[in-house]
Amino acid sequence: MPRKVISHICEHDILNIGGMRIKEVIWIEKYRPKVLKDVLGQDVIIERLQSYVKSGSLPHLLFSGPPGVGKTASAIAIAREMFGEAWGSNFTELNASDERGIDVIRNKIKNFARTASLGEAAFKIIFLDEADALTHDAQSALRRTMERYTSTCRFILSCNYSSKIIEPIQSRCAVYRFKPISSEAVEKCIRQIAKEEGLQLTDDGIEAIKYVTRGDMRKAINSLQSAAVMGKKIDADTIYQITATACPGEMNELIESSLKGDFMGARDKLDALLIDQGMAGEDVIYQIHRAIMDFGDISDNLRVQLLDKIGEIDFRLTEGANERIQLEALIAHFMLTGKK
Repeated sequence: MPRKVISHICEHDILNIGGMRIKEVIWIEKYRPKVLKDVLGQDVIIERLQSYVKSGSLPHLLFSGPPGVGKTASAIAIAREMFGEAWGSNFTELNASDERGIDVIRNKIKNFARTASLGEAAFKIIFLDEADALTHDAQSALRRTMERYTSTCRFILSCNYSSKIIEPIQSRCAVYRFKPISSEAVEKCIRQIAKEEGLQLTDDGIEAIKYVTRGDMRKAINSLQSAAVMGKKIDADTIYQITATACPGEMNELIESSLKGDFMGARDKLDALLIDQGMAGEDVIYQIHRAIMDFGDISDNLRVQLLDKIGEIDFRLTEGANERIQLEALIAHFMLTGKK
């Protein structure tokens, strides 16, 4: 496809090519925050980052936190606000999970860092996403590069676990720990998108999105777009179906049946999750864990015993054990524990 057409696609929601209407922009890009004030759910961090933009200076930054909480959006917004129209020439983004060796640091990153910035920008910005995937040798090389080219370049590192970043790099960065997006911020965002896209979003549909995503804004927007394919009205059943997630009520029924001693009834409900809904064993374990934490009418001592067994089964599944046998063993344990 010619380059002019590609740039045209990026700017519009719908493009007519050869008589076909193509809806090409995914919503996580369409509704990605352009400036820092549009990043939701991280008010304290955004306020501090805005102070850097106002001062025109920037230290090396380390963003840590779970996926979908605004780390990449904040890094790009900083570059947009600091450099204006020239931000694309003074900003580069690399994903360390794809290019994680020392050669990337020695060649690609160093070559970009050593050149002068363009326009009126005082420095360039290198955004290194998933930096915790870098090897130890690559991180050691990066530490030296950060130290050597401070006059021409600033680094913004993003990771899920800051503990996987070597201490010399952490000490050279201002560390910001992003938290999962609050339910209120998720609801505000998806209601706004639903209004823009002309969708009818029910209250139980909103609660389902918040349950499924658990503070991951990217997943919330993707779930909403996937559900929109099914129709303009989006309710809880649509969300659970499109995300391959069991309804919390179904999970509570499975736990209740097993604790009451109805093993075959609980097994039938497990079959419905694994066979009818096609859920993976790890997903079932994850939802059982969530349900146990919110399950009422059981003592703390019983809850602890059940959680201990859930942890054991989760470990076995991670090690490659048969998910059917392990999950049936789990509900059998629930039944025996409930009788005691």
